[in-house]
Amino acid sequence: MTAAPMSGGTEVGTPRAGVGREGPGVPASGRPASRAHAVDWGRARCLARDVPPLAVACRPLGEVLARPLAALTDLPPFDSSAMDGWAVAGAGPWRLRGRGVPAGAQPPPLGDGTAVPIATGARLPSGAGAVLRREHGEVDARSGMLLDRTAGPGSLAPGRDIRPRGQESRAGDILLPAGTTVTPAVLGLAAAAGYDRLTAHRRPVVELLVLGDELLESGLPRDGRVRDALGPLLPHWLSGQGGADVTGRRLVSDDFRPLYEALRDSTADVVVTTGSTAAGPVDFLHDALARLGARLLVDSVAVRPGHPMLLAELPPRADGRPRRLVGLPGNPLAAVAGTVTLAVPLLRRLGGHPDTEPLRAPCAAALPGHPKDTRLLPVRRSAGEVAALPFDGPAMLRGLAVADGLAVVPPGGVVAGGDVEVLPVPGPCPAR
Repeated sequence: MTAAPMSGGTEVGTPRAGVGREGPGVPASGRPASRAHAVDWGRARCLARDVPPLAVACRPLGEVLARPLAALTDLPPFDSSAMDGWAVAGAGPWRLRGRGVPAGAQPPPLGDGTAVPIATGARLPSGAGAVLRREHGEVDARSGMLLDRTAGPGSLAPGRDIRPRGQESRAGDILLPAGTTVTPAVLGLAAAAGYDRLTAHRRPVVELLVLGDELLESGLPRDGRVRDALGPLLPHWLSGQGGADVTGRRLVSDDFRPLYEALRDSTADVVVTTGSTAAGPVDFLHDALARLGARLLVDSVAVRPGHPMLLAELPPRADGRPRRLVGLPGNPLAAVAGTVTLAVPLLRRLGGHPDTEPLRAPCAAALPGHPKDTRLLPVRRSAGEVAALPFDGPAMLRGLAVADGLAVVPPGGVVAGGDVEVLPVPGPCPAR
């Protein structure tokens, strides 16, 4: 969708005339929602997940199977040797036949009372009933017969050290369900099962726009300006917890035009913004969305910190593919609350990840709650219990830095010993 030409000085302070069609809990005015219109925290996460997954035929690590992985062949596809040694037929001692069976060869049949050297993984000759390990056998120097040094004649059990055909699976068996993350082991299993390509949901592409003239990208805070904490923090969270490819990250000044143009021109599946979600003098996100004709789905959530967050449908790309926006508050811990509330559920659903059972744990001590809103508190688990951490204000990250979870505290709080849902936080950042 192309907007009419703009005059830079006229739109900046104009009242909002509405932001597309209103979604659940969104006031018709298009302005930030009042307390009466704030969406319940659980409902907001459901709305974020209410999207169809992306799909593409590929074989990438970190993506998710779009279809169940069914075996195209038996695994193993034939009886094979589990050890280096000799394939033997009948009771020993055995007369040696042939020069050996390497992996990948088609061996001739083996007659009763005979043996042939065989490599691990090689196809078992027809007629062979067991494999004698290399360390268990020896060839008699005088007779040339193969002997089992571990037991008497005829005692090698049938099937010993043989991987029978179909031991792991039969053709048509479901090896992995849809929604399984494609890991190196999954790729190996798929190749063994006969696949050249996998049908997987591609990872959603995210562009991160960090809004604010007060933000510095390096050095100490100075002259009333502060360091950007969300630019370094959010990409790892969005990729680690959301399964996204964060392909762009940039600072955008507090002005209507650059924000409008950044949203208009982005080709990402999801645009994530930080700041400008409230109604301050330089908060232009709602105005930019209105000019774009975006549709607001969530405008404010009943959660602390982070309630002035939003979720919107942007006009589609030129190729017709949908785009979405998650607007996060500018305060660091509030932005993290918005990330786990809206961004992570949205990205995981787009990437085809299945919903997981919530993790619950008892509280070591009472967790204070907000009178009406859900509260997200940094916590640390010890001996199976969770305990709240200090420095949990919306602008603070010190508590989150040592947390291993975020407790979802319902309105009114949780008493000591009561169970609370705990959202995971990302682990160590990947090495560069």
